Amino acid sequence: MSEPVNPVASPSKVQILLRRSVSTVILWTVILAALFSGKRLISDGVFLLLIALLALTGLIEFYGIAQKRGMVNFKWTGVAGGLLLMVGTFLNVTGHLGTSGSPARVNDFETTFLILFVLGLCVRQFVSKKNTAGLTAIATTLFGLMYVPWLLNFIQKISFFPFPPGSPADAGKYFLLYFILITKFSDMGAYLVGSLIGRHKMIPRISPGKTWEGFGGAILVSTGASVAFVHFFGAKMVGMTLLHAIILGVILSVTAVIGDLIESLFKREAGVKDSGKLFPGIGGILDLLDSLLFNAPIMYLYLRHILTHP
Repeated sequence: MSEPVNPVASPSKVQILLRRSVSTVILWTVILAALFSGKRLISDGVFLLLIALLALTGLIEFYGIAQKRGMVNFKWTGVAGGLLLMVGTFLNVTGHLGTSGSPARVNDFETTFLILFVLGLCVRQFVSKKNTAGLTAIATTLFGLMYVPWLLNFIQKISFFPFPPGSPADAGKYFLLYFILITKFSDMGAYLVGSLIGRHKMIPRISPGKTWEGFGGAILVSTGASVAFVHFFGAKMVGMTLLHAIILGVILSVTAVIGDLIESLFKREAGVKDSGKLFPGIGGILDLLDSLLFNAPIMYLYLRHILTHP
């Protein structure tokens, strides 16, 4: 008789938290180390390579989730569009196309690109001989591009933000570091407090593990981290004060939880636990990026229209 096969034990909540934290720290440490290297060729090249890789991997995971839900999409057209969008924005924000110093010009590029992308999707449907669900394919492909590469693009806009003359040279990099840390402290606060004292479920039909106590923990931990970061590095952050640190700590913690819930909604509808299998016991790229995706535009808009507004 054959020996019975013991089932592989599932990782505990603590192990999952540690794995996600380590993966996140390693990933963003590489990106930030490249940015602070002092050599533009290294900082710009590594940054673009990693941010584009994150966007494209996350986009492929999203289209995979949609397909499991039975929603057809033009996956490779979307991936190609995502790559062009990321590279085009990078060339704009770094001044290679003569648009450095003008956020409006960068936004005009993205708007033009999205218009052309929609037209391209329609042409793609015209030449498709098998797909009879054109509306679904076009809508799903476009949403994937907007959800992952377009939202992630705001990380580039933060890092290369055109600050007023006389601002610290590395101001954009400090804002990027701040935004990532505050978002991840929100994740850790929600997880730890929710695991310790969580009793009241937020939206159990979407995410059974999310509790209101964890939500409160996310706000407290994120806001505390925000105040601490600004205390030590506020001189590098244009316009940042204690009041802004508190406001951003609250806002970014709330939107981080919402971003996490949005991805949970997609996965639950598709009947999958994780967005991918890139990290055993953790999931995919979207599982690491979910809370950052919606926080990036919030951070950028606050930076542009409040902190640096004349």
